Amino acid sequence: MTEHEVPSVDGLVIGILGGTGDQGRGLAFRFALAGHQVIIGSRTHDRAQQMASMVGHQVRGMANREAALAADVVIAAVPFDGHRDLLASLAPVLAGKIVVDCVNPLGFDHRGAYQLAVPEGSAAEQAAALLPDSRVVAAFHHVSAVLLLDPKVESIDLDVLVLGEDRGATDLVQALAARIPGVRGVYAGRLRNCGQVEALTANLVSINRRYKAHAGIRITDI
Repeated sequence: MTEHEVPSVDGLVIGILGGTGDQGRGLAFRFALAGHQVIIGSRTHDRAQQMASMVGHQVRGMANREAALAADVVIAAVPFDGHRDLLASLAPVLAGKIVVDCVNPLGFDHRGAYQLAVPEGSAAEQAAALLPDSRVVAAFHHVSAVLLLDPKVESIDLDVLVLGEDRGATDLVQALAARIPGVRGVYAGRLRNCGQVEALTANLVSINRRYKAHAGIRITDI
């Protein structure tokens, strides 16, 4: 594949770990609309099936392990406090797969959202340390779950920053992001640069609260 060729993502089965949360369900909805087979994962099979039925569009629900096994590409959309334990438990299952980490390590108090310190530097770098045999990519940090879940929103005005060590994997995730109408995937560097990308979500939370918006990111001049 040359630098300008876009990899095909047709037919990819997408599994979303922690897919019962708003962001996970929103991504499941959008990728199902784009024609993908989507599996929502949760700690229990019943909970996953319940959430999958809410999303509709033939989205399936499975326990996280089964979802990881059945998927071609796996998206980690779990709360940060469960991130380490879940990925560590699934490392053998996720070997050889592209794992897209969209977790934002944030805390909230009376002053608003703020970045949490991560020993590895970022949630994505933590994922890479836990999954040495997977192709870890960071993406989808700044996508509004409200917009993803709203069926009246036909196009989302957003660039998705995509980071990783494996350019074949980042190219594929950029193409996957573009399956959501209005969205563009933009390569934004290696995993060591994920900390500021994840932290920027706290700024967007502040923007959205002040302006009662669902702000995203656009990169100019490319």
